[in-house]
Amino acid sequence: MLEKQRHKLLLDILDEQQFVSVNDLSTQLNASEATIRRDITKLSNQGQLRKIRGGAEVLKVQDRKVRRPHISGSAFLAAKEQRADVKRLIAQEAVKLCEDGEFIIINGGSSTYMMKEFLADRHLNVLTNSFVLAQDLSEVSDNQITLPGGELYRKQGIILSAFENDTIQYYHASKMFMGTPGIGEFGVMESDPLLIQTEQKLKKQADQLIILADSTKLNKRSNFILCPLADVDILITDSEADPKTVRFFEDQNIKVILVDVSQAE
Repeated sequence: MLEKQRHKLLLDILDEQQFVSVNDLSTQLNASEATIRRDITKLSNQGQLRKIRGGAEVLKVQDRKVRRPHISGSAFLAAKEQRADVKRLIAQEAVKLCEDGEFIIINGGSSTYMMKEFLADRHLNVLTNSFVLAQDLSEVSDNQITLPGGELYRKQGIILSAFENDTIQYYHASKMFMGTPGIGEFGVMESDPLLIQTEQKLKKQADQLIILADSTKLNKRSNFILCPLADVDILITDSEADPKTVRFFEDQNIKVILVDVSQAE
């Protein structure tokens, strides 16, 4: 990740949480603590945050710009670098499920973003709330791309709307592809209510729900439940998944597709 991108994300995270430790930033931004300390010092010298022991805090209201809206969730630029090779294999398998001419929905996220590479030579109609996927896919493919109306959340690189009339209701798709911070006995998890509001609207417009989740996301819980397992048709994960967990999902009438991690580069 470029320093400029990391600084922007650091400030977004700080604006959301008000205070953040070096350790937490290191985890969220997938950077060393030494790098984060240098970033904090540089941004402090620029007057963009207050450096404190062990981390940083936002400036007082009168000293900083109007606070931007935020949603909870991983920073996209950092998340897409985690287990990237495995996510790429999962995304490749997801695109294999698509037929040219189909109408599909792709939800914003690091796993679904990886579908871009394999959609480059395809001809589909794609509705996505991922600003970064739409932008990049438009440059490398002839797919028809539709974006819903709404506000851009830079940290996750997605477009969300709190309004009903945002073009989603006019779109019907055969398949919806989405990632998740966790999936298990309680259902498909999500990190923020605003994400759930948009994803449920998208889900209603698709015949099938296909979840892209590497094995680290299986049986992992998050803050909120998007939907029960009964709504999931296909789960694409990797061969490091626990066999008992795979059987559990299959017992819920979910088709489980395993990608071989030995093929990861």
